Amino acid sequence: MYCSNCGNEIHDNAVVCIHCGCAVKSNAPEAPAQPKQQYNALAIVGFVMAFFMPLAGLICSIIGYKRADRDFGGAQKGLALAGTIISAITVAVTTAIVLWIFISWLILWIAAISAIPAAFLI
Repeated sequence: MYCSNCGNEIHDNAVVCIHCGCAVKSNAPEAPAQPKQQYNALAIVGFVMAFFMPLAGLICSIIGYKRADRDFGGAQKGLALAGTIISAITVAVTTAIVLWIFISWLILWIAAISAIPAAFLI
């Protein structure tokens, strides 16, 4: 093998040229670099938050789902979808319960003011 810088003959396993000190390109194949493990943090956070803070979980899960293909090659896309579904159902059920309580309270309040028995209003 010959040095690409000075042209002198060097040993086949040499790392640097003994004549000029220039680094030698090796013919040995380099080990393939391990792919860096990427995690879609928003998908994971959105899924966990779906159980504790559903509205924030819904927002994080939707953003994590949108970023899954673009930035992470689809990593944790299913987790983001599950977080979105769980959060949406929880938000819908919570909203329905709050509305039911409010409407029931409003009916009872109107009945108390107008002296109509509440049984006739429901």
